Amino acid sequence: MALWGGRFTQEADVRFKQFNDSLVFDYRMAKQDLEGSKGWAKAICSVGIITKEENEKLQTALNELLAEVEHDPHSIANAGFEDIHSYVESRLIDKVGELGKKLHTGRSRNDQVATDLKLWCRAQAAVLLDSIRGLQKSLLKTAEQFKDTVIPGYTHLQRAQPVTFGHWALAYVEMLDRDYIRLKNATDLMNRCPLGAAALAGTAYPVDREKLARDLDFSEATRNSLDSVSDRDHVLELLNCASISMVHLSRFAEDLIIYNSGEAGFVELSDRVTSGSSLMPQKKNPDALELIRGKSGRVIGALMGMLVTVKALPLAYNKDLQEDKEGLFDALDTWHDCLDMAGLVLEDIKVNADATLDAAKGGYSNATELADYLVTKGIPFREAHHIVGEIVVFAIKEQKPLEMLTLEQFKQICPKIESDVYPCLEIDALLSKRCAKGGVAPGQISSAIEFMKQHLAC
Repeated sequence: MALWGGRFTQEADVRFKQFNDSLVFDYRMAKQDLEGSKGWAKAICSVGIITKEENEKLQTALNELLAEVEHDPHSIANAGFEDIHSYVESRLIDKVGELGKKLHTGRSRNDQVATDLKLWCRAQAAVLLDSIRGLQKSLLKTAEQFKDTVIPGYTHLQRAQPVTFGHWALAYVEMLDRDYIRLKNATDLMNRCPLGAAALAGTAYPVDREKLARDLDFSEATRNSLDSVSDRDHVLELLNCASISMVHLSRFAEDLIIYNSGEAGFVELSDRVTSGSSLMPQKKNPDALELIRGKSGRVIGALMGMLVTVKALPLAYNKDLQEDKEGLFDALDTWHDCLDMAGLVLEDIKVNADATLDAAKGGYSNATELADYLVTKGIPFREAHHIVGEIVVFAIKEQKPLEMLTLEQFKQICPKIESDVYPCLEIDALLSKRCAKGGVAPGQISSAIEFMKQHLAC
């Protein structure tokens, strides 16, 4: 039976019912709906709407329902009710009879769903925070394993300066750390309880909303009933967190797809995260990474969809807000799966140190070091930059790396260059000189790894 049928003289068209009903997806909030209902039962008991004995009966029945839901949550989806609220109320009436009809006194599905969704979002955020930390730890392990493995660093997809694979992995540890902080902040912002705002004007019963909020493990109650039932900022914030993090994961995937290509040959991915071709027997495709990259669009799309849904909604509740859940549920599931898959990709990754070192030595990646060397000879950097550009043009014509040019060839372009230039052009020298915080010097990478170990252990 619908929760609102008294006003109507005709049955809803079956097509409208299918279009309108949300149980097929909001069943995922069953646990939260029951938790909110337990809190509300206590609240209305405190103001005399139900007796202590009635509250105890309701609490027992709601706990029984909670155990049933946790045992088989998916069974609810096709139970034929309009939404999770009508399902819970009907099942409660089955257990306690007419008493079950008292529970909804003073509340609305508007504040009920707002509370359910916030509770669900907080629970899911906690899972995602753990997943982010898990991937950070996998990346940190990779960084430690390959902290000395030299690879080319790129700008504009052109070889720029040498870095290490460990330094590359640490870059994503940092990105994910911002994702973690962003998600933690979003969780803190949603820590106000809307229950008791009723339909839009507040409940007509003098319940202690601050105590109710604390009972449901919120920090405080919301302060405006109109805003309480129409606020979906927490959905937007979670989708924003997911979207930014998925951009980071997509960049991670793209890097490894490039590194894994036949042209680069820097890494080899495990058979556990790759697939083959139905036609070409030799193929080993980086499907896990391509799917991470592809699924980023799906998550970003959910954010865009929700922004458009709420952009011009008048206060207070509108049925449009039912559209807040499917995209959110899918986006957060997808984000979680991609965090997990990225960690799996790293488990058995192999790095071809010879290929990465050869690539790092190519492309005249030591040109900046040569310019810095000229600065030590008293040449202003801007002039040194121009001189090194001329030397690179000469080296390209000679088909030689800079370190293979003779001293006489160097002096043809810049007489101030001496034989002490050669140690400066070696890979180890290029790395060790980047010794400021955040640089690629071995000491800095080791310090970054140790810092992150302690940071992630907190």
